[in-house]
Amino acid sequence: MTPDPLNRLVAQLAKLPGIGEKTAQRLAFHILRSPGEYAQELSQAIREVKEKVHLCTRCFSLTDAELCGFCRDNRRDERVLCVVETFADLMALERTREFKGRYHVLHGVLSPLDGVGPEQLRIKELLTRLGDGHVEEIILATNPDVEGEATALYLTRLLKPMGIRVSRIAQGLPMGGDLEYADQATLAKALSARREL
Repeated sequence: MTPDPLNRLVAQLAKLPGIGEKTAQRLAFHILRSPGEYAQELSQAIREVKEKVHLCTRCFSLTDAELCGFCRDNRRDERVLCVVETFADLMALERTREFKGRYHVLHGVLSPLDGVGPEQLRIKELLTRLGDGHVEEIILATNPDVEGEATALYLTRLLKPMGIRVSRIAQGLPMGGDLEYADQATLAKALSARREL
């Protein structure tokens, strides 16, 4: 019979996204086999992230200061603002090392069926941010799904009358992908977003 503390740990680990029962068991056994200091450091790291990490007051990214590192970095171009759904999307774009502007995190997308409207997202804060007149272009980097497209369209309708250039990240076939296996919507987007060489 498995001891209750171990069962409790497995149950808590299994609540993490993408972690099933077997993976939770493997993680729990790893923690159990590790030196006591490892468990203490892991526990402390979890406690610290819950106590110290919050939203940046400007872009709504994650930070342990008032402004995140992206907003504090004077080398970043404040004239270009990339709007993303989540912090994970921001980090994915940042890993490319291609974007040198600033970010704005919406914390979701419009989804009327799930009760998510404009007031549940950081859209009002985005509009307030644009009031200083520094931003010349907004890149909409929402996911290419129904909700992401609806959010991008909604934002475009709000932003275009402000005289700010609005662009959308390109969509289409991934590198190494085969046309034969691509779905019709992806192929259609790839054709419509073609560029001259």
